[in-house]
Amino acid sequence: MSPTRPIRLSGLLAVLDGIGARAEAILAYVGGLAELIGQALAALLVSPLKRGRSLQRTVHQAMAVGVSAVPIITLITFFVGVIIALQGAYGLQRLGAMQLVAGLVAISITRELGPLVAAIVVIGRSGSAFAAEIGAMRVAEELDALKTMALDPVAFLVSPKLAAMVMMMPCLAIWSDLMGILGGALFGVTKAGFTFGTYFIATREALALRDITTGLAKSVFFGIVITAVGCHEGFSTGAGAEEVGRSTTAAVVISILLVVLIDLAFTYLFYSARSAV
Repeated sequence: MSPTRPIRLSGLLAVLDGIGARAEAILAYVGGLAELIGQALAALLVSPLKRGRSLQRTVHQAMAVGVSAVPIITLITFFVGVIIALQGAYGLQRLGAMQLVAGLVAISITRELGPLVAAIVVIGRSGSAFAAEIGAMRVAEELDALKTMALDPVAFLVSPKLAAMVMMMPCLAIWSDLMGILGGALFGVTKAGFTFGTYFIATREALALRDITTGLAKSVFFGIVITAVGCHEGFSTGAGAEEVGRSTTAAVVISILLVVLIDLAFTYLFYSARSAV
């Protein structure tokens, strides 16, 4: 036997061991997210007393998550709609099919980019804020103070955020869709020979109800994931102010990754369902 073979074998085993450890850590993390979501939903749905006490906090979170995000989502998705129209027109003009610009923008925005852009904006604004808020409370031992006052930190902090996010993400997705379509309409009216009336008629004819409901269904799951990751990272914060920054960064990165993966999964499922019909 060659003396290099045991060395190669040990190296392969070390690589496999590292892969297994990473897979175990990922599964444990996903399990922690699922457990946190389950506890928050139980606090919302099972206990009427807790549900009544959290209503005011839910409204406050809904204002912070939803209403405050409207201006930036308006700007971003409006310009995204213009960009899609410009890029689509470049190819469609060569084919003599400029009349399809409205449908291209509408389907791209409602199925994918509207909910996805809204989710990414909310991650940057609210997901990071959730992690920073709970992380700072953990460093300052305020979570322990809640427990001494017989307040469950998950019910007190996570449940209102989860309820607000589930309510507001579909609303933001609809608003994002509308602004993206208006951005496409600006290009259509100024460069593609449409009027606002004919543009929106073409948009209505191109869209089906499932295009809109697909985006809304995604947005609900986006909201759940953003809340779970942000709060989980906050509860996992170590000692020291530096750890708060680490938790905030991790919440943003992991949330974006999971949102994109969920978007991919939903897109594949809906594509498979349509192909099977």
